[in-house]
Amino acid sequence: MSEKNLKVDIKDLSVEFRTDYGIVKALNDMDVELEEGETLGLVGETGAGKTTTALSMLRLIPNPPGVITGGSVTINGKDILTLPEKDMLDIRGNVVALIFQDPMTSLDPVITVEEQIAEVVELHEEGGHQHARDRAREMLELVGIPCERGKEYPHQFSGGMKQRVVIAIALACTPEILIADEPTTALDVTIQAQVLEMMRDLRNKYNTSMLMITHDLGIVAEICDKVSVVYAGHVIEHGTLEDVFDHTRHPYTEGLFNSLPNLENRSEKLKPIKGLMPDPSNLPPGCAFCPRCNYALPICETEKPPRYYRNDEHYVECHLYNEQNVKEGKVIERADYNE
Repeated sequence: MSEKNLKVDIKDLSVEFRTDYGIVKALNDMDVELEEGETLGLVGETGAGKTTTALSMLRLIPNPPGVITGGSVTINGKDILTLPEKDMLDIRGNVVALIFQDPMTSLDPVITVEEQIAEVVELHEEGGHQHARDRAREMLELVGIPCERGKEYPHQFSGGMKQRVVIAIALACTPEILIADEPTTALDVTIQAQVLEMMRDLRNKYNTSMLMITHDLGIVAEICDKVSVVYAGHVIEHGTLEDVFDHTRHPYTEGLFNSLPNLENRSEKLKPIKGLMPDPSNLPPGCAFCPRCNYALPICETEKPPRYYRNDEHYVECHLYNEQNVKEGKVIERADYNE
């Protein structure tokens, strides 16, 4: 196995939200690896723990009620969970930048967009206010907005333009790592394609490592190099784009693919995954997906599945892939998944 040049290395990260109504286990031994210059797609249903993972990387989990109870988050070789807050201020926006999910609420309505971009530059770079303003105008042009519009306020921009401003803020200090949390959710399909194309170009220009958080498998296919499928705060399948799309192993991943419309046969009915995600305050003792799985075995109800590797990169956590089931040919292939 070749040596990895990891920008982000999250190991066994666990996060709880301790409320008056009980303990919500948002992340359960979460693992994420992001190499230099690559884009990793973090895929899963709403509530799977994707955004909590992103906030943990920047140590932005609201405390209380959120508590990181275990694991490590290493960025550029530094364990950020042990750094003083002063060092974190240098990392946020400079080394690691976050594109928030909703551009409508991410911008200050009473400050011009130029000033909002310039503020980030002033915090992290020398050169004073004029340098920051010049950099802000440059970033607006870079994301396809005429610099003259920098004097305007967020309410004067469309949804797609606001998202471009948010991306300009995130990229203003040319961060090494970019976290994009559902960056195209609020946009129509045409603008979505433009924003993705722009993010791909900027990634190639700056060799930025990118964590793309999404539930849209089309976006993953468009922009990602590797994919981690998240369920109940844990990665259950990981591999390259080709591994996960063409050699799908986990029943949940299969369910995600089979819930998409078939463009070649439009009369075919969708096959939604039955049931709902488990209550994070009352997770089952065995495999979290067991109550929804068409292939569940008795062992799935009581024991968490270990990790099985298909190759150096592609792994799955599912009891179907233990040695005996593989010998007996019980493992699923993508075409075998039926409702």
